[in-house]
Amino acid sequence: MTQFLSLLLNGISLGAIYALIALGFVIIFKASEVVSFTHGSLLLLGAYSIARLSEPLGFFFGAIVGIAITALAALIIERLIINRLRGAPVISLAIVTIGVDIILLTELIRRIGSDILNVPHPWGGGSVRIGDIGISQNRLIATIVAGVLIALFFVAFKYSSWGVSMRASAEDGETAALMGIRLGRVSALAWVVAGALAGVAALFLVGSPTPGVSPTVYTVALRAFPAAILGGLDSTGGALVGGLLIGVSESLASGYQDQLLFLGRGFGDVVPYIVMIAVLLVRPSGLFGTKELTRV
Repeated sequence: MTQFLSLLLNGISLGAIYALIALGFVIIFKASEVVSFTHGSLLLLGAYSIARLSEPLGFFFGAIVGIAITALAALIIERLIINRLRGAPVISLAIVTIGVDIILLTELIRRIGSDILNVPHPWGGGSVRIGDIGISQNRLIATIVAGVLIALFFVAFKYSSWGVSMRASAEDGETAALMGIRLGRVSALAWVVAGALAGVAALFLVGSPTPGVSPTVYTVALRAFPAAILGGLDSTGGALVGGLLIGVSESLASGYQDQLLFLGRGFGDVVPYIVMIAVLLVRPSGLFGTKELTRV
């Protein structure tokens, strides 16, 4: 029972980080109808920037600047590429983001090389125990920070003018534009927010129990993508639920891998996709996604 509760707690903390990344996918899709595959390279860019800047600037200022660089990179991608292709087929936009992702990823891998860059988190690799259950301080802080950021986003999404504009453009972009909503501004801000969330997620991904920054950070976005899909790519609440579901599933599968050897080693790495497929077979639009009705 203790092992189960420990895996559950660690799964929730991992799911909170996944939720931040999945929320970025959803925000971009709602604002610009683009399935962005640049999140992996943005995540790695955030981790790399924070690692390089933490030594000369100090951890906290380096983290802030690193997150800002990630948000700025997302804005540049939106302004120089996505905005210029507005109105293009969805599949074309998705392929363009894959191309941008490959370019950024190649350059970052070249810069990182075979090294593992260290991020000097002030809380180090310490852990916190709740009874017999343990969790790293990094993951505990990540859960708290993610919870606060997600709560702030939901408040802004519901009550701010930007949130109202995003919901209006997601419902009917043409009507929203006729009502005076500047779709380009909504899209640009959505990419900035998504980039910043990726930077925050990267800050905690490279802390305990992860050894540091390496190109494998990129793959986390690939595991967070199923969280956005199974929650519903147009549902902000679905991103939160999907992230937690994927995080807990992956943690339990990895923790009980000895009992699951008949499924093969590394089964925990494919669990996010298995869960996604299982959910989509029952609900093709995701748990909270909007069903599209077509009259025939």
